[in-house]
Amino acid sequence: MHQRTWLSILTFPLVAAFTYPMLVRPSDPPRKEARAGSQDPLAGLSDIQDVLALVREHYVDPPDLEKVISGGIQGTLERAHPLNSYLSPEDLRLADPGSATPGLLLRKSQIYAQVLAVTPNGPAAKAGVHVGDVVRKLDGQSIGPMSAWTLERSVRGAEGSQIELLWYDGQAGTTKKITLKREKSARPAIGVRKEATASVVTLNDLNGGRFQELKTILAALDTKLPLVLDLRPCAGGDLTEAAKVAGLLAGKIPFLSIQEAGKADQSMESLGEKGPAFVKIAILTGFGSLGPAEVLASALKKHSLPSFGERTAAMGVERTRFLLRQGGAVEIVNRRWLGAGGEKLDRQGFVPEFPLRGLKLDEDPLPRILQQLEQKPSPKGESKALLHARSQSLEFHRHDKEPRGREKA
Repeated sequence: MHQRTWLSILTFPLVAAFTYPMLVRPSDPPRKEARAGSQDPLAGLSDIQDVLALVREHYVDPPDLEKVISGGIQGTLERAHPLNSYLSPEDLRLADPGSATPGLLLRKSQIYAQVLAVTPNGPAAKAGVHVGDVVRKLDGQSIGPMSAWTLERSVRGAEGSQIELLWYDGQAGTTKKITLKREKSARPAIGVRKEATASVVTLNDLNGGRFQELKTILAALDTKLPLVLDLRPCAGGDLTEAAKVAGLLAGKIPFLSIQEAGKADQSMESLGEKGPAFVKIAILTGFGSLGPAEVLASALKKHSLPSFGERTAAMGVERTRFLLRQGGAVEIVNRRWLGAGGEKLDRQGFVPEFPLRGLKLDEDPLPRILQQLEQKPSPKGESKALLHARSQSLEFHRHDKEPRGREKA
């Protein structure tokens, strides 16, 4: 029998016997749905020992039982969320590989990794890698057996070191093997494009200091022209900084809610001061709008600002590392971000109001955005005559229904 078959057999009893007792402290209050059970944390181990004995005695090749056990735990963690990871004691003793990267961010998806972000002018971008592409191997190693922690660690390394990718080019429809050099990327500046019909501001991240940078930029723009905030390459950052940007664009508004097991939801409002009032503000998102950018887009959409582009990658989560008594650890997604509109940003992501279907990578989305902005009616722009006619119509229907109600009585 193949080793993967034994992994799936061992999955559920392993998590029950090992992971749960290690994570739940004796002082933790029991969940409402929990049922009374055995007080022995090792209950069920006899079945596991029988299975391990069968593997040891009957498997055609001598199995590495440590890998079988850790693989079973990792498989279960990934089924709960792809970002969950099991770290062995040996993993925790590994030295930091370095902070340089080939200029891309990957997320594991079963047996391959999706490209979530590409650093502008970085090694990956120069090689033609785009957001949404797929990586199947790193340095000859298949993605499938890697945990999210291992994948993220494998991408990083010393400055000047190289990494080999087996990469599927979504544009060309071909699989290529490329070698990229790791480098430390400089902090990209906020992009500003001034057109005769609109201003486009591009955020590459929401790290500390972006609020002040954006505030200075917006003060120099023409408020009589529409403003398009491009969040398509906005990969990660800080929630507090995103809340300040929301306040800059929309003032005091609901920002997000945070869900955590065993705790009441935590609500958060936008921060900072309101910036200049533009005639129109539109939000542009894509698959590479990650984490705080998804929260920001949701808050602005809830505030009735029109949103365009594509669904985001659903990265509205936080992970925490829990040490295990045996010496290893697990990294578990234990906090979920809910958008101001109630979106589960770790599951569905952010969905824009106006999808830009068929938008090519080199196509400028501004003409399509402006066209839609001109078509969308604005309640503030309605004439007094139209508002009067609407109120008269509502009044007529109200009086028209009342006599009929009395006749039935």
